[in-house]
Amino acid sequence: MPFDDYRTALVTGANTGMGAAVAEMLTKRGLSVYGLARNPERLDDVAAKTGMIPLAVDITDTAALTGAVADLEIDILVNNAGVSATGNILDASTEAVDAMVDVNLRAVLHLCRLLMPGMVERDLGHIVNISSIAGLYNFYGHTAYHATKAAIHQISRQLRNDVIGKRIRVTEICPGRVETEIFGRNLGGTPEAMREAWDTYYEGFESLTTKDIADTVEYAIEAPRHVNLGLIEIMPTFQVPGGLEFNRRND
Repeated sequence: MPFDDYRTALVTGANTGMGAAVAEMLTKRGLSVYGLARNPERLDDVAAKTGMIPLAVDITDTAALTGAVADLEIDILVNNAGVSATGNILDASTEAVDAMVDVNLRAVLHLCRLLMPGMVERDLGHIVNISSIAGLYNFYGHTAYHATKAAIHQISRQLRNDVIGKRIRVTEICPGRVETEIFGRNLGGTPEAMREAWDTYYEGFESLTTKDIADTVEYAIEAPRHVNLGLIEIMPTFQVPGGLEFNRRND
């Protein structure tokens, strides 16, 4: 079983949502799991519940990120951390665009750059990139988010080329709507915003859960050693990834 091959894992965005669920699953499977996030209090809460090793680091700080992982031998890297924002490119703020590029894209590239050479040397490893259906399908809003997630799709493909001939697998997990805090954070992050987001986006819907994502990560890792599950698109049964819009003008 491939889990027996691995000893260590690192999960970004491990203080909440999908990252916390994945970290919990990996610790239950017997791995030493490093959970990375910038909120030390929430990270410590997850660590107390799961046994993961907390690393309180802002992944947009490349120097701090480099220092945090410099001495680690990581067998499984789960790039989960991500941010979003409401609106399209016409009304996007400088801060929102920079945050999405820095968290969703730049940090992923740097972590792969820092940790994959060790995997190559040991001839063993698994990269799991959590992207989004926004990277594969176009729908309204969140233009910078779509762009960064589309980049993760291409990175996931390219990494396989970079390590060809080595026993290193790369999996992109591409979810639809998952019950996380992302919509609430987009609305301001207050308790009122969280309740509004739940009522608007989750109440009455059969969305994916964070456990569904953790189970999918487990499935990809547990595949036979000679099998690489490159792209897994996971959607709620009642959600479809796109539609056709045609706007008619009469001027």
